Amino acid sequence: MHNPPLDDCPLYVDLDGSLTPSDTLHESIVLFARRHPLNLLRMVGWLARGKAGFKRALADAVLPEPERLPWRADFIEFLRAEHARGRTLVLATAADARVARRVAEHLGVFSGVLATEDGGPNLSRAHKREAISAHARAAGHERWAYAGNSADDLPVWAGGAQAIAVNAPAGVLRRLQAAQAPARVFERRPLTPKTVLRAIRLKQWSKNGLLFVPLLAAHTTDPSLWLTLFVAFVAFGLCASATYLVNDLLDLPNDRAHRLKRLRPLAAGTLGIGAAVAIGAAMLLAAFALAAWVGQAFTGALLLYTALTLGYSLRWKRIPLFDVLLLATLYTLRIGAGALAGHVDLSNWLLAISIFLFLSLALVKRCAELEEAVDAHQAPAPGRGYQPRDLATLRTMGMASGFMSVLVLTLYIDSPNSRALYAQPDWLWAAAPVLLMWVMRIWFKTGRRELHGEDPLAFALKDPFSWATLFVMGGIGLAATIGWQPHL
Repeated sequence: MHNPPLDDCPLYVDLDGSLTPSDTLHESIVLFARRHPLNLLRMVGWLARGKAGFKRALADAVLPEPERLPWRADFIEFLRAEHARGRTLVLATAADARVARRVAEHLGVFSGVLATEDGGPNLSRAHKREAISAHARAAGHERWAYAGNSADDLPVWAGGAQAIAVNAPAGVLRRLQAAQAPARVFERRPLTPKTVLRAIRLKQWSKNGLLFVPLLAAHTTDPSLWLTLFVAFVAFGLCASATYLVNDLLDLPNDRAHRLKRLRPLAAGTLGIGAAVAIGAAMLLAAFALAAWVGQAFTGALLLYTALTLGYSLRWKRIPLFDVLLLATLYTLRIGAGALAGHVDLSNWLLAISIFLFLSLALVKRCAELEEAVDAHQAPAPGRGYQPRDLATLRTMGMASGFMSVLVLTLYIDSPNSRALYAQPDWLWAAAPVLLMWVMRIWFKTGRRELHGEDPLAFALKDPFSWATLFVMGGIGLAATIGWQPHL
């Protein structure tokens, strides 16, 4: 046996949390659950096989694609430099051996793989240290180095001659430094509030402002009802954010292949899958606790919204046309939930305007996505049922739906409901061309490829023209309510 300098002794490298900030076991669970929700029950049954048996059963069913995983770029660059100068690198992981071999083949820097094999123990902690020692001795090395990240790696580091810490939490790093000084530390990127807020899409809470529409339409000024609506708004926001996390988890492979969505915290690996599940569960519990305070009817509406959103994420978004109808329904459901929370009657006119307008916006989103794919000479987003040849049809349906919402508004002006609510309903005629202009403009911008595949409501939030439209519509509604008569 020979003892090369420490920087030349073989380096054994951990996978989960080190090479990738994600966890291949969690990635596999999400991929399997994505196929069918009942697979979650199958996985519960596999737990009785122990951790190694669970990993084997899961690997039999699904394997994550290394090309779609997030990687710790600076650490991999270091490994490539070590490989280039001749250092022996071995992938040593508790992941299933089939997962590990695919990763090693993808990265191309490892001369060997140590992993959880069929019939063997879960290769972590002492089991990993023993496997590494045996592998090093068989290759003629008495000393070896190890790169890892977690508390489970402390016993492994203890058996090695050199330690490298990658993404190690502060507590783990302190314990490692107390035992042996690491040769190199690749700093952990902390989970910041900004990252969490991006992951839960706090900006999308603006959509939940639709809950206040029924109170505004009914001209209600009771402070207690507005307070109740505010609590309902927070409950809906928490619930929607939790379902966004579920959607992003199920869409991980597709998001990582998307030009913009690959930067989302889950897709980029800046928010771990385990943390996302914990945050989502906590938000969902808080949402329904607040909903119970608001009232039973509102809780039922929130439960329906949750079920429809999860159904959309799991299956229904892959069904052409049904997906956009469901999106329009989810927007309109917010208005219905606001009416239930505020204890006001929901106008059929308002529902009709909403469903047509939101169907138009849902179709805007699909057209913008398809147009972006066409411009980039790429295939449409995976998991969608639309093709570039559908663009003309989708545009026609979307514009027609937007125009229908304006038509319903004009029919409402001379209705008994309008006469009962507004002192001077004729003012509402001025709202029709304003809304019509907004609808035409957003379709005009979609055709000019100016939405870049983004949500039309997200676009509207940063669009000065949309804010001006909202301000003008509010002024028209106020004039109609107070019966303002212009002096000629």
